[in-house]
Amino acid sequence: SDEPAVTLDAFLDSQTNATAVRLEAGDDARALLPYLDRIALVEVSFPSFRDGRGYSAARVLREAGYTAELRAQGDVLVDQMPLMKRCGFDSFAPQAEIDPATLEAALTRYENVYQKAADGRVPVWALRHG
Repeated sequence: SDEPAVTLDAFLDSQTNATAVRLEAGDDARALLPYLDRIALVEVSFPSFRDGRGYSAARVLREAGYTAELRAQGDVLVDQMPLMKRCGFDSFAPQAEIDPATLEAALTRYENVYQKAADGRVPVWALRHG
């Protein structure tokens, strides 16, 4: 989506026809649940790599059935991207440039996963004990 994302407050204002929304770290993603069918992009702000609230927002949206673009924006580090993908993020807008080879290595490092997550991958224990 090339449309600039509007704030949650602006989106919830009934006058808007925006299809891109930006969630700041303190925003409650559940406020978007009635509108998921008309949103093309949710951009989730990560003001600091230590702030994990964006992971929860991603899971809330994906578990509620949101299927469009979910973008992690801000202080996004390459070693966090595999977990972000597991929580449902499918695009990234990091503040600092990330080397493509380093990113590929991070995303393909582990063949198996150990917990269920929003990405639907089957945990290794379930594969083992089918």
